[in-house]
Amino acid sequence: MILNHLMGLYTHPKEEWHTIEQNHEALKSSLSHILLIALIPVICTFIAATELGWNLGVGERLFLTQESALLMSGGMYFGLIAGVFALAYLAFWMAKTFDADPSYTQALELASYTATPLFMVGLAALYPAIWFVMVIGFFGLAYSVYLLYTGVPIIMNIPEEKGFIYASSVVTAGLVLLVALMASSVILWSVGFGPMYQ
Repeated sequence: MILNHLMGLYTHPKEEWHTIEQNHEALKSSLSHILLIALIPVICTFIAATELGWNLGVGERLFLTQESALLMSGGMYFGLIAGVFALAYLAFWMAKTFDADPSYTQALELASYTATPLFMVGLAALYPAIWFVMVIGFFGLAYSVYLLYTGVPIIMNIPEEKGFIYASSVVTAGLVLLVALMASSVILWSVGFGPMYQ
């Protein structure tokens, strides 16, 4: 079912959102989707950091030690999952402002399937050049935002006019979460959890 939704969200997103809305899955389905898809950027960046080396555009490629890469990958995995849950909670909490009454599971479906293109960007890390990952990341972010705007009215069962404003609020909340995640990474790096290079 997960792979069916995955392909559908890329080939015919509006119809796939309707399918997701009609067959509201159990919490464990959304959870298994998040846990599986979040492995993509984690595994790909681990391989890039330890085996391929990151090309920053100047100087030689940078390689992390296995231990450092493993620690950072674990932190990334839990950070991605926590980010999706936080976004789902914010979407659930804001829904009442827009006269919607979704369950938390619906909000989690919205957040998990919307985050999927961003997680898929992790495949770009297998060509570990910063410029390439940034370009692919831009397209992944743009498609995630598109999925959010198309999915909100369908999953949350609200009119499209309100859905646009609601989706804009969720995008803003997502950007705040992203900045918070980046700030927490900087704080962790400054207290000794930073990368260790080979």
